[in-house]
Amino acid sequence: MSNYQVPRGTQDLFGDELRKWHAIEALIRQMTQVFGYDEIRTPEFEHTEVFKRENDSSDVVNKEMYTFTDRGDRSLTLKPEGTAGLIRSFVENKLYTSPDLPAKYYYVTPCFRYERPQKGRMRIHHQFGVEILGDKTPAIDAEVILFGMQLVTTLGLKDLKVLINTLGDSESRAAYQKALKEHFNEPIAHFCADCQRRYEQNPLRILDCKVDQDDPAMINAPKLRDYLNDESKAYFESVLNFLKDTGIEVEIADKLVRGLDYYTHTVFEVVSVNASMGSQSTVFGGGRYDNLVSDLGGPALSGIGFGMGIERLLVALEAEGIDLLEPQQSDVYILTLDPSASSLAFQLTNELRMNGFITHYDVYQKSFKSQFKSADRKKAQVVILLGENELKNNQVVMKHVATQEQVTIAIDDIFHQLAHWLDPDHDEHCDHDHQGESHV
Repeated sequence: MSNYQVPRGTQDLFGDELRKWHAIEALIRQMTQVFGYDEIRTPEFEHTEVFKRENDSSDVVNKEMYTFTDRGDRSLTLKPEGTAGLIRSFVENKLYTSPDLPAKYYYVTPCFRYERPQKGRMRIHHQFGVEILGDKTPAIDAEVILFGMQLVTTLGLKDLKVLINTLGDSESRAAYQKALKEHFNEPIAHFCADCQRRYEQNPLRILDCKVDQDDPAMINAPKLRDYLNDESKAYFESVLNFLKDTGIEVEIADKLVRGLDYYTHTVFEVVSVNASMGSQSTVFGGGRYDNLVSDLGGPALSGIGFGMGIERLLVALEAEGIDLLEPQQSDVYILTLDPSASSLAFQLTNELRMNGFITHYDVYQKSFKSQFKSADRKKAQVVILLGENELKNNQVVMKHVATQEQVTIAIDDIFHQLAHWLDPDHDEHCDHDHQGESHV
């Protein structure tokens, strides 16, 4: 097989598919501005220890990272997710010294994971995420979930369910991990190899297993809520109350632990309940992390955020029959009726473009019929015809496609005529009469 093909688990984006991405990205930038998030961009690769810290048990770190040694014998990793690199930047650039904490950031970035490609699950996927750093209050947890829901519902998604859980504070998790170790002590021997590794590293991760999820020991596993101390219970209850106040309905999912080890307290996933989504139903998810900033050398500041895969979001939109594409129109198409007009067509095209008009012209000197077909494909609202007679008289013929109105006017009047046809408010503010010979 030829190597001149896109690598497995990656894709090329162009045409209508890319225009869908542009629509999502435009909404992201609009809504992050409204909610007060600043954009941050970090490198596509980091030193490996930014992602692989201590005894991390997550599949992302243990099985899915693209790690390589560079020529300086340094271990580097292509970012598998957006949060850790953002926190590294937050610490390294001392952004925590801002007097306006909490700091609110968003990113849109490619992420890289070696996993079996599926629809909406690529080896290079693109993640939109937000993080709020420096404030630990239940209201902030609710705000992050609310923002994500506002975004996806604005896009039109309706078949959604909000799953939420708490991992509690360190004291609560320690008590729960001890209970899980005792519970799984015997059955772990017949669980999958990953679960046997998780048993030693972080038994909470066993609950996230997809292989043994129907095992009786898994079904009857202790519930974390039974091991929460009073402080953790009160925090989670407050988060739920804030969400209730916003009108967001949630479902408590006892086994929801998310896919990374740094989460504490609130964790959540928003999933599609549309039947066509199958196993890849998570639209976005995230949670709070109390220790990640300090683990990467910063002060003891808490944070919370979520990640949203754009590829997965597009699958969810497709499942609900939501089309993000708006009709693609252009303003002007310039047709040349004689080769001598090509120089003027070139100059006029560029002048129109410099003034903000979406303009096309025929660079190949195709037949008049072919040019008209091209103008139709480009959905031009106005066509300008240039021929030998027009050149001699310093004029152009202009035609409004929708109304079929056609005029012959001086070249200097082109912009006025375009404003008359394309700007509904133009005539209300215009004091001079339209100049041109009507051929209607």
